Amino acid sequence: MTTVTDLPVRAPAVVPRARYRDLLAAEWIKFWSLRSSWGSLLLILLAMVGFSVYASLADYRNWPSYPADRRALVNPFWDAFPDEAQLFVVLAAGSIGVIAIGGEYATGLIRTTFAVVPARRAVISAKIVVVTGVMTVLGVIGASAAFAASQAILSGRYGAVQLDDPGVLRAIAATALLTPLCTLIGLALGAVVRHTAPAIVTAASVLLLLPTAVDEDERWTALLRHAMPMPAWQRLIETTAPPAWAVTPYPATVAGAWTTYAAWAAICAVLTILATNHRDP
Repeated sequence: MTTVTDLPVRAPAVVPRARYRDLLAAEWIKFWSLRSSWGSLLLILLAMVGFSVYASLADYRNWPSYPADRRALVNPFWDAFPDEAQLFVVLAAGSIGVIAIGGEYATGLIRTTFAVVPARRAVISAKIVVVTGVMTVLGVIGASAAFAASQAILSGRYGAVQLDDPGVLRAIAATALLTPLCTLIGLALGAVVRHTAPAIVTAASVLLLLPTAVDEDERWTALLRHAMPMPAWQRLIETTAPPAWAVTPYPATVAGAWTTYAAWAAICAVLTILATNHRDP
């Protein structure tokens, strides 16, 4: 008679949970492994500084021919942070946010990531931290360099602006933070739409086209316009009162503009996490 020997039962292998710093490292590698990231960051930096230098040189050459009333209206930040540069930055930063998450949906990488790390909220929050952190550093470098270059050129015309002058640090901070803010908006739209091209078009429409369709003649339309990122940035870089012909019945406030920044950042971060957490990739 054969005796059956009980074999030892092995406990199932316990897979250790991914540490948050490991998730940050993984998202860091993902971000810099994209060739588009390097080119886009360089273009944003060149745009911020290049347009500033171009606008400053133009005003430097034309300053002697400006009449007194025009000289009185000059805002030093119009040359340091010209609208052309910010339009480029807004579109590029929003596109980077879309690609950072939309590209993973397109390639299927996000399914692999969630299979390895089921904690979706941790994964996406790590992506948000890495991407917005990089864009914040870029924004600070670009805004500071643009301001320094502009003041170096224009100091020979109407005097240099010092950092401790009223509104200077606010304008630099608002310009620097506009870059990660637009990236967060792109991330949220990429998570919701999940297709890169439509999400980029949507981001461009929300950030650039929608503000032009809303005026400030009525209270509700003024509130709607003030709640958009670009008009909020324009308010934050203003350090002087507008001329009489440009005064609106419902002007934006500095506190309201900062609130717009904070609200968009918080809503987009939460929306990105919810969109990826409750929908299958």
